[in-house]
Amino acid sequence: MYQRTTSPTESVPTDGRRRFTRKALLAASALGVVTALLAPVRAGAAPAPAAPTAATPLAANGQLSVCGRQLCNASGQAIALNGMSTHGTQWYAQCVTDGSLNALATDWRADVLRVSTYVQEGGYETDPAGFTARAQKFIDAAHARGMYAVIDWHMLTPGDPNANLARAKTFFTAMAKKYKDHPGVLYEIANEPSGVSWSAIKSYSEQIIPVIRAQDPDAVVLVGTRAWSSFGVSEGSNESEVVNNPVRASNIMYTFHFYAASHREEYLNTLDRASDKLPVFVTEFGTQNYAGEGANDFTMSQRYLDLMKRKKISWTNWNYSDDHRSGAVFKTGTCNGSNWTGTGVLKEAGVWIRERIRQ
Repeated sequence: MYQRTTSPTESVPTDGRRRFTRKALLAASALGVVTALLAPVRAGAAPAPAAPTAATPLAANGQLSVCGRQLCNASGQAIALNGMSTHGTQWYAQCVTDGSLNALATDWRADVLRVSTYVQEGGYETDPAGFTARAQKFIDAAHARGMYAVIDWHMLTPGDPNANLARAKTFFTAMAKKYKDHPGVLYEIANEPSGVSWSAIKSYSEQIIPVIRAQDPDAVVLVGTRAWSSFGVSEGSNESEVVNNPVRASNIMYTFHFYAASHREEYLNTLDRASDKLPVFVTEFGTQNYAGEGANDFTMSQRYLDLMKRKKISWTNWNYSDDHRSGAVFKTGTCNGSNWTGTGVLKEAGVWIRERIRQ
């Protein structure tokens, strides 16, 4: 939560056509064809993986949807995706390579990669076309390895998502046009709103969701909640404001973020209560304090993970980089090398979270 504020060292096809195209993409993913066709993520990176011998998460589950309070696969079965979030791609693009994504998909056995496109802080606003292309490259690479991708519009400062409304419309129009026939995307439209009312976040959401739906009516949309996606807890509120005034849209989930060393019983209980009444996706969490640094609290983290496993709540951990903070899973300098597998390249938090994803 509140971290990462300083720089580290065309027409819509018919439904029948859409279903056919998405099934074709899934078949290609299962056979490894998409991987073979994709250009490398980075020149000189490790070669793309061979065709998988078992169904990937994407091939096994297909088009996702929200059924009741759960994330469900194409067969209507409730599932939970577990995976990692990138750091800001303006800073740590070098950590998202063929080799690192091969490791995430096959060594870590992750289901999903969250691709974080910062809006400010040297991000999207400085080069909209460039950062859109960069995000798409990483999303395509995740799909090639059979993982889902969360398209994270990483607005942070300013905390009012409406401040970037025009940029968000441009970004999500481009993304939804590209992925309208692909079953492997979820759209996260506001990372961590703060200092703004739930009604303002709701208004923003009800303007952005139709932009996505105009191109891609099928994909799940993830809506940020008040006070750094804490359902308002960090600003003295709770989930009742969303429960009593939900976003007027279907096939959506609400996001919750936590950092276990800082966010204790009140936050855990809020997640428990909120997920009894609302579909929730934990798109960001850490085992450290709210700045993503300091000592790990694995005991409290495990309590969150036990709750999420019991209630089939999907999650992505912050973050898949070699940032100097304890919340980055790789040891500093790893992203300049070529070894990504096993535990020798990982910090303490990386060893812990890799084990949980593999379970």
